Amino acid sequence: MTMDLTQQIITIAMVVLGTMLTRFLPFIVFPSGKPTPKYVQYLGKILPSAVIGLLVIYCLKDVSIQSGSHGIPEFIAVAVVALLHFWKKMMLLSIGGGTIVYMMLVQLVF
Repeated sequence: MTMDLTQQIITIAMVVLGTMLTRFLPFIVFPSGKPTPKYVQYLGKILPSAVIGLLVIYCLKDVSIQSGSHGIPEFIAVAVVALLHFWKKMMLLSIGGGTIVYMMLVQLVF
């Protein structure tokens, strides 16, 4: 089913409105002249670690240590990500390096 011109215009307008709202709303709610609320500062400190923890759990949820490769490539890749991040403190390098190590282990070793 295809959309007619009116539906396309409405869809594009809603996407633009949603994008603009998420970009400009923080500046409207928290203007530069006023201090940021303590709760928002707390969330800014806590949420990055919580998100990374959730991503790690999500990535490892289907790993079976009782069958297949016993989760060895996954845990090696997690260790590589952690080591790279503690060493260089560069998120892109850590994630990219861990992904490359994991793919090499899965394709060539396990």
